[in-house]
Amino acid sequence: MDVVKANLGGFQVKICGAIQYLNLFGVAVGCTNASSISMMAIKKSNCFHSKGDNSPCRISGNPYMIGFGVIQIFFSQIMDFSRIWWLSIVAAVMSFIYSTIGLGFGIAIIAENGKIKGSLTGISIGIVTPIEKIWRSLQAIGDIALAYSYSLILIEIQDTIKFAPSECETMKKANLLSVVVTTIYYMFCGLFGYAAFGDLSPRNLLTDFGPYYPYWVIDIVNAAIVIHLVGAYQVYCQPLFAFVEKTALDWFPDCKFITEEIQVPIPGYKPFKRNLFQLVWRTIFVIITTILSIILPFFNDHIIRIVGALGFWTLTVYFPVKMYIDQMKIPEWSTTWLSLQILSVACLISSIATAAGSLAGVIYDLKGYKPFKNVS
Repeated sequence: MDVVKANLGGFQVKICGAIQYLNLFGVAVGCTNASSISMMAIKKSNCFHSKGDNSPCRISGNPYMIGFGVIQIFFSQIMDFSRIWWLSIVAAVMSFIYSTIGLGFGIAIIAENGKIKGSLTGISIGIVTPIEKIWRSLQAIGDIALAYSYSLILIEIQDTIKFAPSECETMKKANLLSVVVTTIYYMFCGLFGYAAFGDLSPRNLLTDFGPYYPYWVIDIVNAAIVIHLVGAYQVYCQPLFAFVEKTALDWFPDCKFITEEIQVPIPGYKPFKRNLFQLVWRTIFVIITTILSIILPFFNDHIIRIVGALGFWTLTVYFPVKMYIDQMKIPEWSTTWLSLQILSVACLISSIATAAGSLAGVIYDLKGYKPFKNVS
């Protein structure tokens, strides 16, 4: 918001803020939902191991969402963004572990099959209907775009970097490295996973495992996912926490509930000092995201795509492009100006297509929807 305010100003600042914080909220709900899926996968793999592959092993995800929420209530009391660097590193290492294992299993299954399954045109008509294939293709475009959603918190991350070397120089290198590494992993996991299973590819290679993986590998992979999501939740929510707390202080500077600290005694340690408003507000926030995850078990698949599609174009493409044009004083209708506008329009079309495909998915899921019934 500060960057947009400095470069563009006006009503666009409010639009930027509304979209950014709505996306951060959506990511929090999505992390809660996704973590329960991985915890259910661990429970289910152990159930199959002990009772056999044909056992029903029906498991509710609600207790796991609640457990994840309890953990986040404690982690949410970390004061600010710069103090969770260690949690971010742990999350990144976990992401590297489960991605590598998933990629390795895709390659191993191809070797076991002795051939590459699937086709260049994707899943066959008959396995899905033509209209389902269209909707899934649109949703896939959204998945690719949302894979780079770190743009939502890019500037907040940059603000925590030390000044030597410069923030700009460091972030350019970090951006290049992160985009190259994640793109290679995403492409390889997707391509090798599809080549391994073809038309029968599961929606999630690491949770919809079937009889292919040893149960202990499933446990390790999904435990890594859960740990990753614990960190991701905090990395994305800290800017939202800071914004609400700063706004409350600006609006009510004399309110003791917002300004005064309380001391929570901890046996054997120094008393834990905490602002009462921060303690209450952050706890309520985690409770709300947990309840929404329980009520909307399909949130992670479709609703977050709709919110993310809006955020992808505006925050990752539109505002950066517009600010770059204004800063560099690029003349209208020049080659550079036209190229940037074409890029922006193309990404807008992708976002609209993603939202349409995801909306169709929501309508489809609502047909068999039962509140608080998250069992698989």
